[in-house]
Amino acid sequence: MSKEIISTDKAPKAIGPYSQAVRIDNLLFTSGQIPLDAITGQLEENDITKQSIKVMENLKALLESQKLDFSNVVKTTCFLSDMANFASFNEVYADYFTDTPPARSTVAVKSLPKDALVEVELIACFK
Repeated sequence: MSKEIISTDKAPKAIGPYSQAVRIDNLLFTSGQIPLDAITGQLEENDITKQSIKVMENLKALLESQKLDFSNVVKTTCFLSDMANFASFNEVYADYFTDTPPARSTVAVKSLPKDALVEVELIACFK
């Protein structure tokens, strides 16, 4: 087993004792991404659509750092602070997974770091 810690300046720095992502053999596991700006570290404004876009862009940056894209994603886990945001989140999510969407779980949680409205983690496979 080969384990590599992945880090890029194009995604927010970890705000705790974890890595942005980890590669094990042909799999990439990202940590959950919340809607933080990679440069300022500030949370995107309190709007589900804007926060969802920021989260997906942060994930895109992690994928691109490994020369991957959303077609390589095999599983996502999505966390929403309120299931009332499910439809709005899905609209954004669908823009990133246009061909063959991955397996997915979506759960509502009591709260997320920095009071974010959404967090998403993923698993991608190197072809």
